[in-house]
Amino acid sequence: MEIKELIAKATANMEKAVEYLDEQLSHVRAGKASPKLLDGIMVMYYGNVTPLTQVASVNTPDAKTIVITPWERTLIKDIEKAIMDSPLGITPENNGELIRLGLPPLTEDRRRQLVKQTKGDAEDAKVSVRNARRDAIDAIKKSVKTDGVPEDVAKDAEAEMQKVHDRYIKKIDDLFAEKEKEIMTV
Repeated sequence: MEIKELIAKATANMEKAVEYLDEQLSHVRAGKASPKLLDGIMVMYYGNVTPLTQVASVNTPDAKTIVITPWERTLIKDIEKAIMDSPLGITPENNGELIRLGLPPLTEDRRRQLVKQTKGDAEDAKVSVRNARRDAIDAIKKSVKTDGVPEDVAKDAEAEMQKVHDRYIKKIDDLFAEKEKEIMTV
């Protein structure tokens, strides 16, 4: 029973790594507008640092534009400043009621740079998956020595752990390939 718990725990850790990668990749600008691009932007709101999405509505009317409508007009300058200070590299257009962000097309160099960045994120996720597998296999081997688990049961558990590992590595590769295709599509 303990071995099944070890495998379940390792699987949960691998799932978290894949979910984290998916979240990271969703923040990468791939040429089309997405409200997730603004998730990390914080705005001063009555003396507190608050996420942009909690002080304004964020919409994408088309593939190249993000529209931010603040819930209070007095926030427009603060939102504009937060966007300018962010690493997005986009200049906001303010008409007094809302802010428009026009996403310029990505250059070939920037596309390659983004692919390199996402590849690094995918590698980090793979390392997390491998670490979860290693920890589980170490715990299985330890249980053979300390808890008297039969060696054939331990070998089967290690083989199952390897299959789970391979499945999650494939998920990571698929996520990366999909994002790479999205980034490189002009």
